[in-house]
Amino acid sequence: SISVLEEALGIRLLNRTTRSVAPTEAGQRLLEQLKPALHEIRTAIDDLNQLRESPSGAVRINAPGPAVDHILCPLALRFMESYPEVSVEIISDAAIIDIVEQGFDAGVRFGKQLAQDMIAMPLGPPLRYAIVASPDYLHKNGRPALPHDLMKHNCIRRRFPGGTMATWRFAKDAEELEISPQGRLTLSSAHQELQAALAGSGIAHLFEDYVRDYVEQGKLSELLADWKQKLPSWYLYYPNRRHTSAAVRAFLDHVRNYKWT
Repeated sequence: SISVLEEALGIRLLNRTTRSVAPTEAGQRLLEQLKPALHEIRTAIDDLNQLRESPSGAVRINAPGPAVDHILCPLALRFMESYPEVSVEIISDAAIIDIVEQGFDAGVRFGKQLAQDMIAMPLGPPLRYAIVASPDYLHKNGRPALPHDLMKHNCIRRRFPGGTMATWRFAKDAEELEISPQGRLTLSSAHQELQAALAGSGIAHLFEDYVRDYVEQGKLSELLADWKQKLPSWYLYYPNRRHTSAAVRAFLDHVRNYKWT
């Protein structure tokens, strides 16, 4: 089809080799100019989905790992049971990206700090971090009584994709404080931090959902529980468009009506 179009226009739109195909300058320019029309075509075709008994299509979501592990995966499984003709793709990524440019239908971020052209809805209950360590680590190094005591301990630090280091925040009564933990081990995912804490490598700062079972089993001990700060929930955000696919609309309705336990 592209070859026929190139012959009709009298200009090459694609550079072809045995290993790759890429737009020429003319092809890229044409694609940019046709994007609004192509979007309208996709929307018109998708609108026909409303005539079907059940929506079909795909939903692509970008979200940080903790939101995927404890919120999105359980929710998506329930959704797909109700809509067997809709497929769901979830990309675990903590970096701040342009979801529209990257081809996602929705994204998940912590708190309601979103661009003005996005609509946001709460996704799950409010969050809390827990400070945990293994009984073996505490036996060897003692138990911190106050947040500032953590500065004397080997803390498991987190580096975000952008390069910044996570800080640990605390609140008790009217007092709030923030520390930059120190430690020999720096990781980039909650799963890694959990494994390091279980191995006795230091004190970890993790969402409660990751550690609850291990604390109940006695494999980890929670520290400074009276300094635990209540945080906003995750938020699902999506473009403020007049036309949204039937599959995405079904997913958004599913989120709105989901009963969080």
